[in-house]
Formats: sequence, structure tokens, C-alpha cells
Amino acid sequence: MLLVLSEEHKEHLAFLPKVDTKVVGEFGRITMEFLRRGTSPKIYEGAAKKLCVPVEIVQHGVEGLMFLMLESSKHMLSEVDFLDSVLVLGFDEELNQILLQLYLQHHNQIRSILSHLPSSLPAYHNLEWRLDIQLASRLCRQQVIPMLTMRLLLTRGCDSHSDYSSRVLQADPSTLLYLISTLEAALAAIKTSHGRRILRNIK
Repeated sequence: MLLVLSEEHKEHLAFLPKVDTKVVGEFGRITMEFLRRGTSPKIYEGAAKKLCVPVEIVQHGVEGLMFLMLESSKHMLSEVDFLDSVLVLGFDEELNQILLQLYLQHHNQIRSILSHLPSSLPAYHNLEWRLDIQLASRLCRQQVIPMLTMRLLLTRGCDSHSDYSSRVLQADPSTLLYLISTLEAALAAIKTSHGRRILRNIK
């Protein structure tokens, strides 16, 4: 999988090649600090004075880096997928490797932080399934009609007061196998070099 970065995020990250590699590492430290404790205008102002640039540039640079790290960690990008995702930014190899090391160093911690954040989106909680087979009917005494019934339990929230909802789905085995093969083919296609080129050119 590759990340699709908007033009706004590209503009925010465009500041990184203009600073020293140590500054990029400092941006990474600030990013992690903000993820743990929230943003602080004073830190933006202090960094802006050291770099002799407007506060907005520092803020956008950190926010762009934060988005890159959050989305990469959320989707659990591999090293190859991460490097292919930042390739569209046009950075040199040294900066790409610095960003990769930041991601590899912190992605487990970022995922831990994300898991404790409240979300309005439903999340998987449990799956129950049952296989029913109709062996006969009034019209046909000998038949085999299998049907898979699934009950998907979803949750909202991350504490004991979470709200639960359920969805009941039904499918015959042939339809289910077709869906599985289609999804597997889509995942395989997105990993090909052709698929990566298409994603890199999507704006």
C-alpha cells in the first residue's frame, strides 16, 4: 500500500530539504512530543527563532511530518512502501532514509498512542458464523444448498461503556470464495510496479 499525499501536505513537507539533517531529527522529536502531549505554540516559536524562519513554516513542517508518521503507522507500511510513498516528494536519498528511520523507530509507539484515542468510526470486536445446509425441500427431496451466516459485532469507544452494534451477513460459499479471490487479486495488483506508479501519480 502507498500513501497518497495531498498538494497541501507536499507543500508542508517541502521545507525539510532546506534545513540541516539534525533539524529534521528535531522535527521528529517535536512530532512525537506533540503526539504524546498535544501541540504547544511556544515550541513552534522557539524552533522558528533558532531557524530564523516564520512560525507558520515550522508549524506546517511539523504538522506535515506528523501526518506522514501517523498515516504510515496507521496503515503499517513496510520499508519499501514507505520509501515509495515519499518518493513523490522529490527528496534526496539521505533525507528519505532519515524519514524512514524516524518511522521505523517510532511506528510501534505511534500505533500504541492511536489505539488509546477515541474514535467515532466503528471497530471490529467479534465475528460469529454459522453454516446452514438445506438438504431437502417439498419440491426436491435430495439437494445440498449451503449458506454461511455471519454476525459481525462492532464497537465504538475504547472503554467499558463502549456502544456495540451488529451486522448480519449471508453468502453462499461460491460467492464468498469469489469475494476472497477478488480481494486477494486487488491486494496483489497494488503491490506490482505498475500499481505503485499509478498511486504515485494520483493527486
